[in-house]
Amino acid sequence: MRTNIPVARDRRASRGRYLALLTAEEAPGGSGWFAAYRVRAPEGGVYALTAVATAPVETPHTEAAGSYLRLRVNDGPFTEVSRSQPYWYESRPAWGDLSVLELGEVELRGGENTVTLRVTEPVVLDDTTAYMLSLDRFTLTLRRRPAGQPVPREVSVPVHRHGDPAPPLRVRFDGRATRSRHVRYTVTDHHGQRVAAGRVTVRAGDTTATVRLPRLPPGHYRVEVEGVGGRFACLPQRPPVIGAASRFGVNLWVSSLVPPSRIDEFARALGQMGAGWVRDGQSWPAAEPKPGAYDTARHDRVTRALGAHGLAVLDVVSPAPEWAMTEASLPLPADLRHAYRYARRLAQAAPDALQLSNEPDVDTTRSTGDAHAAFVKAAALGIRDAAEDTAGQPPLVVLPGIAQSGTFQDLMLDNDVVRYADAWAFHGYPDPAEQDDPQFPGAAAEQHELARRYGASGMPLWMTECGAFLDARPRLDLTPAQEVVQARYLVRSMVEGLAAGNARQFWFAGPPLHDDGVYFGLFDRDFQPLPAYAAFAALTSLLGEAHFVGTAPRLPTDVSGFVFDSGRGERVTVLWAPRSVRFDLPGAAYDMMGRRIVTGTSSPDPVYVVVPAAASPAPAVHRTPRRPLSPAEHIVLSQRYSARDAAPGKDNGDAPPPLGYRLSRRTRMTVDVYNFTGSARHVTLTPRPAPGWSVRPRREACARVPAQGRTGVGFTVTADRSVPRRTDHRLAFTAALDDGSEVPASVALVHVK
Repeated sequence: MRTNIPVARDRRASRGRYLALLTAEEAPGGSGWFAAYRVRAPEGGVYALTAVATAPVETPHTEAAGSYLRLRVNDGPFTEVSRSQPYWYESRPAWGDLSVLELGEVELRGGENTVTLRVTEPVVLDDTTAYMLSLDRFTLTLRRRPAGQPVPREVSVPVHRHGDPAPPLRVRFDGRATRSRHVRYTVTDHHGQRVAAGRVTVRAGDTTATVRLPRLPPGHYRVEVEGVGGRFACLPQRPPVIGAASRFGVNLWVSSLVPPSRIDEFARALGQMGAGWVRDGQSWPAAEPKPGAYDTARHDRVTRALGAHGLAVLDVVSPAPEWAMTEASLPLPADLRHAYRYARRLAQAAPDALQLSNEPDVDTTRSTGDAHAAFVKAAALGIRDAAEDTAGQPPLVVLPGIAQSGTFQDLMLDNDVVRYADAWAFHGYPDPAEQDDPQFPGAAAEQHELARRYGASGMPLWMTECGAFLDARPRLDLTPAQEVVQARYLVRSMVEGLAAGNARQFWFAGPPLHDDGVYFGLFDRDFQPLPAYAAFAALTSLLGEAHFVGTAPRLPTDVSGFVFDSGRGERVTVLWAPRSVRFDLPGAAYDMMGRRIVTGTSSPDPVYVVVPAAASPAPAVHRTPRRPLSPAEHIVLSQRYSARDAAPGKDNGDAPPPLGYRLSRRTRMTVDVYNFTGSARHVTLTPRPAPGWSVRPRREACARVPAQGRTGVGFTVTADRSVPRRTDHRLAFTAALDDGSEVPASVALVHVK
C-alpha cells in the first residue's frame, strides 16, 4: 500500500524487487521506516507469518544483521518481534544475505487486513550504526485449530522471591476465545516432581487468562498448559549483594543477543538473580566510524539501563576500525593515539570497568604480545586521564581476557603491563568432551602462579569467562538432564574459582545463545529461566559477600567442601560429591536451588550448610586507591616492523613456534615513542638484543616527542651467522627521560626466517 523504504531490484527476489533499507538517517516525520501491506485473508483466524528478510543477528550462512522488526495488524499496537538468537541462528538461507524467518503468529479477520512492518531501532553493523532491513516477501499460513477454539501459545510466570505474594500464571492463546472455557495446568520442580495443579479460565473474547499459583519454596519450576510449557524461578527470600561489591557476573553482549524491547526486563532479571556485574561491549568501528567522530548513544543507553538495575558494567574494547589499521597492525590501530583517545572517550560514559580486549591470544591475526602490550598501555592511560573529563574516578582498568596461558601472554607481561591495570583477567572452560560431569579447569591455578611470578600477587584476578560447552539440539537446545549438568557446574565452577583466589567470576553467557552446536545461556530460547538461573540466585543469596575461608575439614572421602564468610555473621559450607555420601555438619541445610532441606547427604548437586559465626575481617573486593603513574610511565614504546617481517598468524592459538617477527639477517625497523603527557619530552632509547644480534640506530637514539605526540626512531637489526634460523630470541628496548627516570621497556620476540 505505502512505504518510505527504498525499493531495489534483484532477479533473485520475488518479481525481481525487494525493500532495501540501509541508512543512518532517521525516518522523515519520526514515524520510523515502514511498509504497509493490504492482505486479503480467505477466512478469519490465526496465521503463521514467515518472511524472506535479513535476520537481526548473525547466522551460520551470513554475517549480515538487520534491525529488529515491529509488527502491527490492522489498528492494533506495534509489537517487536523479539525472538532470541537461537531462533534466528537456525533460520534457513534464502538468497544473498536474506533468510527464511519465522516471525510468529498474527490474528487476521476474514477479508481485508492491513499488516504494517516498521523499523525504529538501528543495528550495529561492521563499521556503523544504521537502520537496516532487506525484505523480499512474506507469507501467511492459516493455523487450523481443534473445534475452532484458540489454543495456548505461551505460558509465563514472573520471577519472584520466596515470601512475596503468590505469583500469577499467565496463559496467552493464539487467538480470541469464542466462548469461556477452562484449561488445566501442572507445575513440576527441577526434579520433575509435581508440586501444583489446577485450572485457568479464558473468557469469551479474551486472548489471555491468569490464575494465582500457590506459594512455592525457592527453586526452578516448569509449568505446562495443554502441551505448552513454560519455566519460572522462585528466588531465595534473602537478596544478594548487588553492584560493584559483588563477586559474581555474567557475560551479555546486548547489541547482538538481547532485542531492544527486552533489555530492561532482562536487566531486572539479572539483578534479581544476583549478577552484580555484567560484561558487555560495543563495536569500536561502529562507535568511531571516522577518526574523532563518536557514535556511542545506543550503547550508552544500554549501559544506563543495566546500571538502573544495580548492575556494575565491565565493557570490553573491541578490535579497531579498518581506517585505523594497517596490514601489519591488524587488529590494533597503527597509531596508538587512537587507542588512547577512544578509551578516554569510553571512560567518559562511566562504566565501572573497561577490559582492554577479548582473547587476543587466540585470534587469527598476526598480532604479538609486545604489540598488544603497547596498546594496553596507551588505552589504560586514556582511561586514567579521563579523570580530567569527569567529576568521578575513571573506570577500573582490566587486562585483556586471556584464553590460555602461553607465549602471547608471557610476552605481554614481560612488557610490564601490570602496573597500568587494576585487575588481571583470564578465561577458563572445561574440556568440551566432559558432557556429563564437567571439571573446573586448571586455568585459575596457572594464572595465579603467573601473577606471583610477575610480582602481581596483590592484584585481583578476574575470571571474566567461565562456562560449559554443552552440545545443543537444533530447535530443542538442552535436555532436562543437560540443564541439571549446567546448573551443577555453574555452582561448582563459581565456588572453585573463588576458592582458587579469584576476586570475581563471570559466567558465559546470560542471554540465550546457540553457537556452532553448543548452547550457552541461563535462559531458554523464549527468555525463560533455566535451572542454572535459579542455582545462580541461590548461590549469590546464600554466599553473600563470598569471602573464601578455606576447605572444610574432616569430610568423608570424595566429598568436596568449601567454606565462605557471607559477611553477615555466617559461615557457609558448599559441599558436593560424585555420589550420595552422608556427612555430619551442624547448621541449616539448603539444596542447589536454595530450598531449606533436612539432610546429611551430599551428591553431585551442591548443598549449602549455614551456621552462625562471628564476623571476621575479610579482604575487600572494591577498588583500592591507584598509584599515580609517573611522566616516564606515560611514555609508551612500540616496536614496528614492516608487513613482510610480521609474525606468523596465531591460527586461533594453535600456531607452532617460532612466533616472533620474521627478520632477514639485516632488517630495518622502527621504535615508535608515544608521549601521553602534557609537555614535550626527550627520550633516549637503548637496545638490548640477545647474544648474536646487534642493533644500531640509523640516526640518533634520542628523540624529542611533543605532548600527545609520536616520534619514530629507526634502527637496523643484524643477526650474525651464529644465530640459527627459526628460533625466537628476545629483543628489548629500554628508555629514559632527561631526568634519568626509566620508561617501561618494549620486549619482542624475533627470529631469522
